[in-house]
Amino acid sequence: MRNELIRYERHGSLAVLTLNRPDKLNAVNRAMIAELGQALDSAEMDDSVRAIVLADAGRAFSAGFDLDMEVAGEATPDPEAVRRAIQNDFRITMRFWDCPKVTVAAVHGYCLGSAMELALACDLTIASDSCLFGEPEVRFGSGIVTMLLPWLTGPKHAKYLLLSGDDRVTAAEVLAMGLINRIVPADRLLDEAFNIANRIAANDQQAVRWTKQAINRSYDAAGMREALAQALELDVAIETSETVESREFNAILKRDGAKAAVAWRNARANQQPAGKTS
Repeated sequence: MRNELIRYERHGSLAVLTLNRPDKLNAVNRAMIAELGQALDSAEMDDSVRAIVLADAGRAFSAGFDLDMEVAGEATPDPEAVRRAIQNDFRITMRFWDCPKVTVAAVHGYCLGSAMELALACDLTIASDSCLFGEPEVRFGSGIVTMLLPWLTGPKHAKYLLLSGDDRVTAAEVLAMGLINRIVPADRLLDEAFNIANRIAANDQQAVRWTKQAINRSYDAAGMREALAQALELDVAIETSETVESREFNAILKRDGAKAAVAWRNARANQQPAGKTS
């Protein structure tokens, strides 16, 4: 199977799924989600596939998901349309978490927004030493689709990543937070991902599958699924609500682009109150 936006290849007992929209920094749109779902179907149904590697073409893993793919152009987004779009993003991310086969993400360049959530949803994540991570959604007035971070790292790290919008967090910093497994030079990234995936593929597959289930069920028992569902509803509320600030930000965004809109917000936040001097 060779799709335009998701390449599906076999390397021995491994299925390799490659994000293939390099001209857009692999920003994941609705068509890519559909193809990614088809690729996962193929890998899961093929008994000869023993592990799955998620990689990318181009100079970045992904700049994130195209959040407005179902509601672009609407002045006042329909909450149900927004919910459908967000649920679509959520489902494809959690398919890697729930996949009966082990999933390994190999990330380099940029790994941002929902693409970072996608990498975190994989069982193992290998990063290049130059990879930059971040969850910049709050800078654009958006919410988090798949709120996995608080479950995978401490609250201080999760709150910094999610509330600061910092999109230049280094691989070393993310490793220290326990969010990735290993850092390697970029030219060794795929080899390392294949080596780890092959090591897992060589083990007893029923034992691997049931052990993964046992780990995931411990999160379910702690309430993760319910918390993720509640966070998704809050994200829908964020995306469909409007304030004076969000209205002006979106107007600048539409007229002048993202850089100008973020610069406006930064300048607004740094303004001194009237009558005050430094």
